[in-house]
Amino acid sequence: MEWVPTVFIAFKVSVLAIGMFYAVKWHYDKARREQGPARQRALLLTSGVVAVVFVLLVVGLVLLTLSVGERLGLDLSGP
Repeated sequence: MEWVPTVFIAFKVSVLAIGMFYAVKWHYDKARREQGPARQRALLLTSGVVAVVFVLLVVGLVLLTLSVGERLGLDLSGP
């Protein structure tokens, strides 16, 4: 039973990653067709910034969660 959350989390992460990939690809292809290379570069830069901000927010949330858990006296050591 301990493997169930691991499998579900891995599945969720993979589905979200695939969805994000196709969303960025769709916008990338749409910009290339409609506005040309300048718009395409701007879209790539914006997507990169959004991805970096997202990763930083996730890391910050994990660190905040771990610090709150330690303050509450939870045992958060690995297996």
